[in-house]
Amino acid sequence: MYLNCHTYYSLRFGTFSETELLELAVKNGIKTLALTDINNTSACMRFVKQAKKYNVKPILGVDFRNGNKQEYVIIAKNNNGFQHINTFLSYHLESKINFPDKVPLLEDVFVIYPFEKVLELEITSFSKNQFIGVSVAEVHKLKFSHLNRLKDKIVIQQQVTIRNKKDFNAHRLLRAIDKNVLLSKLCATEQCLQTDVMYTAKELKEFYKEMPYSINNTIHIQAQCEIHFNFDEKRENQNKQLYYNSFQEDCEKLIALCDAKIHKRYNVITQKIKDRLQKELNVIIKLKFVSFFLINYDIVSYAKKNNFFHVGRGSGANSIVAYIIGITDVDPIELDLYFERFINPYRASPPDFDIDFSWKDRDTVTQYIFNRFKNVALLATYVTFKYKAVVRELGKVFGLPKEEIDKLSKGIKEKKTQSSASKSTSVFSLSSTENQQQITASKNQFDSMAQLVLKYGKLIEGFPNYVSVHSAGILILDKPIHYFSATSLPPKGFSTVQFDMNIADDVGIFKFDILGQRGLAKIKDALEIIKQNNPNAPAIDITNVERFKNDKNINNLLKTGGAIGAYYVESPAMRGLMQKLQTQDYLGLVAASSIIRPGVSGSGMKEEFIKRHRFPEKRKEAHPILLKIMPETYGVMVYQEDVLKVANQFADLSLGEADVLRRGMSGKYRSLAEFKAVEHKFIANCRKKGYEDKLIFEVWNQIKSFAGYAFAKGHSASYAVESYQSLFLKCYYPIEFMVAVLNNGGGFYSAEHYIHEAKMCGAIVELPCINTSDHANIVKGKTIYLGFGYLKSLENLTIQRILTERQLNGVFSSLEDFLNRILISIEQLTILIRINAFRFTQQPKKNLLWQSTFRLNATKNKKIQDQGKLFPIQRQKFTLPNLKTHWLETIYDEMELLGFTIHNYFSLVSETFCKHVKAKEMHQFTDKNVLLYGQLVTTRYNKTSQGKLMRLSTFIDSEGDYFDAVHFTDVVHQYPINGMGIYACYGKITNRFGFCSMNVIKSKKLGILSDPRAL
Repeated sequence: MYLNCHTYYSLRFGTFSETELLELAVKNGIKTLALTDINNTSACMRFVKQAKKYNVKPILGVDFRNGNKQEYVIIAKNNNGFQHINTFLSYHLESKINFPDKVPLLEDVFVIYPFEKVLELEITSFSKNQFIGVSVAEVHKLKFSHLNRLKDKIVIQQQVTIRNKKDFNAHRLLRAIDKNVLLSKLCATEQCLQTDVMYTAKELKEFYKEMPYSINNTIHIQAQCEIHFNFDEKRENQNKQLYYNSFQEDCEKLIALCDAKIHKRYNVITQKIKDRLQKELNVIIKLKFVSFFLINYDIVSYAKKNNFFHVGRGSGANSIVAYIIGITDVDPIELDLYFERFINPYRASPPDFDIDFSWKDRDTVTQYIFNRFKNVALLATYVTFKYKAVVRELGKVFGLPKEEIDKLSKGIKEKKTQSSASKSTSVFSLSSTENQQQITASKNQFDSMAQLVLKYGKLIEGFPNYVSVHSAGILILDKPIHYFSATSLPPKGFSTVQFDMNIADDVGIFKFDILGQRGLAKIKDALEIIKQNNPNAPAIDITNVERFKNDKNINNLLKTGGAIGAYYVESPAMRGLMQKLQTQDYLGLVAASSIIRPGVSGSGMKEEFIKRHRFPEKRKEAHPILLKIMPETYGVMVYQEDVLKVANQFADLSLGEADVLRRGMSGKYRSLAEFKAVEHKFIANCRKKGYEDKLIFEVWNQIKSFAGYAFAKGHSASYAVESYQSLFLKCYYPIEFMVAVLNNGGGFYSAEHYIHEAKMCGAIVELPCINTSDHANIVKGKTIYLGFGYLKSLENLTIQRILTERQLNGVFSSLEDFLNRILISIEQLTILIRINAFRFTQQPKKNLLWQSTFRLNATKNKKIQDQGKLFPIQRQKFTLPNLKTHWLETIYDEMELLGFTIHNYFSLVSETFCKHVKAKEMHQFTDKNVLLYGQLVTTRYNKTSQGKLMRLSTFIDSEGDYFDAVHFTDVVHQYPINGMGIYACYGKITNRFGFCSMNVIKSKKLGILSDPRAL
């Protein structure tokens, strides 16, 4: 009986979920229900799936609105009609044009025009599938309307948006948030009616008892509607099934690819390689995942043709087929990677390839995919209302002062004893500015509104706010995208569906993961910079990772913590771990990449692994069975594959069953019952083999503690390959590499720190220069010229003018020459002078500032001339007095304009340094209390194993060497870290496996010299 129901996917309008809508239907005895969210189909497939559980017949449609004006509701008769609705909706959403007054001809749909709309447009004739919708509130109007004679066209259109007064209040708040107005200023036309609720079937029929034809027409429409999707066990793979013209041709092409490319990967084709390849091909063909490999191969091939670097990572690196045809660069034979971690007979969904491209190349690759394949869209994700953000929004809606909103959003507002429940109705009934002012003037009422903000903030928290784009997911389907969903066009310009990955998996839609990262861009840019700065250097084959793995100089960077700038291995935690492990080979780096993960680290296995790695005699402490299963990791589970090994060899589970166990531990099991069955089999098999329960459950708990957090070994290996490429560049071309790091937004650290690292590598760093610098950083020899892009207030148009003029007509000879050739405001010119970009003139900055002021005749109201002079004007020259400048002024200019200084920060300290030790001397003071001075590099909070707060910080001393310091719970609040600067750190030196750090007892931020201009 209900043809117009909303959920909270009617964004900033609806007030409950699709599940709650179905619960409401059951409560009111409704057996058939149409979901018609406003201008979107986000909840449609989930609604169909859930409806079966509630024994409700689902119908799908869309409530089409221009603004908040309802134009019509279109209901799908079947899946074909749903597709037509989505196509019609998507065209208008993507084109950003209003919906027409009348619906064009669409197949397999019913169109319901609202009663008032029909009167407004004076519609007198209706096609077979068009009807007039009458709500409960409009029944009495219909009696006196000429439309009453169209008895075969009248249907019930009782909108369902709210359930009760509380929902109505939440709805009004959502509308006020959406319109960005005070609640008292919200127009009635922007709201639903308080009668837009669901009545029982009996009550609804009572409203329409004088027009039984409307009831019959509604039931007749509902009876003709049938929508169906297959979910869960009945789902079918909806991805593109064929790459070529037939499955047979796909199989032949994949086999041929492997035959053609295997010799590029292996000099000697052993029987082990042949057997592994054949095994994989058999499974891939049997499970019909052939097109998945061919599509990924197509994408990677396009990238390679365009010199786009890529990394194929994730469990896909466990496949020799993927390695041979070039999707990944990790050899599963070398690393003993289990194919079953990637694909096994228990897996119904296609496998995952996570393919990384440079953040600069990713959009081009995405565009290629859209052009290359037919039914393509990006996957969506829902951005929900977060509580603090909701409180801020509601605070504005209620007209609270900013200070009060700040307190509320931080959760520090004191709760008042008086109840606000009795006042909620009066507050929401406000309709005039005068009443609103009266209430905000009253302290008690003011506090009451603060309570309401908190109350309704909790209600709205978690509601969908808007649909965004999934970070990586691309859909390539057999059926048209609109068969499943409408699409919209986010700013990036790629059509995006309106559902997320959870319902996508349920219905058999599996994403291709195309990601962007900065590490690959750093490598690519570094190679270009090396060519420019070292034209005579030998060509670099960055793909020759085998050579890099065995290079002692590169490996020395790992074990000494010299990996700053290198992708994935530069964080303080990772650098510290590699120093503890004394990592100096590829396999060691692969292991380090995994044991740093929370599961391994939190279970205590990281510490055990380090002990056994550094001290071979400790390996005897491992259980003999586990040591035999995992000799490479000394009997310690490090990788997700170790779960497979242990389950297979320790508990005699098949590799397929073992992968069910692994997925279940990460909460990804397809069936809880299936996982439980494997768990019981694991324990039963171990007991059958004679293991004691103590050992069985010790192993089981190890699996349980980390399986959901550990990396697949192939994933770690993929990262390690990229890390070695970065490390090669850092080792042999450090200055060029650091410029590439800076030009790609850095990484774990700040730009200031990467500049420091470049200096430690021998670079000379220069401030931006009018005649040398570019928008980005450049390097000439060993000198890095910072880019104009670092000047936060310098406009892009100004930079563009300077670079274009310099390229066309050469460098500038003087400030006067610059001003004759460049149109620039006094404000923009002042930035360039203060950063000393005109230092080639060898004139003091203050002199240049005076000259520029004279030259431009600057006043506050003077506008920049938009046209240059045809002939240079001869100007009177002035002799300026000697204007003194303090050296600190330059540093403060840098900090203001760049956000950092390129000078030594220690030279700014205004306090006297006490006797202290250097970072490189820490090992001499193990278990002793010492004082160190350090410039803060990075800091973050962490929690102890007991859940207590602690702080981890990294510093550099005056010689540029690193040291780590820990503020444990007893001092973390007593001695806070207050931003960047120089700190005196007094504490006890600890030495863990040769890596020293400090447990802070006291710390203090030192004062610095003041800007002399402020005195």
